[in-house]
Amino acid sequence: IGNQDFESMRMADDFYIDKTSFIKEWWENRDSVTLITRPRRFGKTLMLSTVEKFFSIHYAGRAELFEGLSIWQQEEYRQLQGTYPVISVSFAQVKEICYEDAIWKIQEMISSLYEQNSFLLEEKHIDNQAKEILQKINYYRLSDFEQ
Repeated sequence: IGNQDFESMRMADDFYIDKTSFIKEWWENRDSVTLITRPRRFGKTLMLSTVEKFFSIHYAGRAELFEGLSIWQQEEYRQLQGTYPVISVSFAQVKEICYEDAIWKIQEMISSLYEQNSFLLEEKHIDNQAKEILQKINYYRLSDFEQ
């Protein structure tokens, strides 16, 4: 209870119930939108962390995180691991008590995500419209969004 990060759980050899078959099921369904509804403290953030670590190019070559888990039993999924840019947003840490502080925290998170993923502007697989949107985000800073 309390650890919602897949990588830290696996590296610490913490107790982990393997739910990586969800990745295969989700990938093969090819849904446009996925809504994960579960009660509070039921593993939603941990599952999203698992999906992020599986697909993210920042975790390419990190087989040790998935060895021994169900997703790693199929070669096609071993080849898929670490091959996509992933932008993951969780509001689990937004616990401010007033509206203005919560908005500031969310803006701070978005700004940080932009900085972490600004390398996408150099990607040849990203279309020009998406690059223009990213450049506009770069133009504006958090202070520009303050009310």
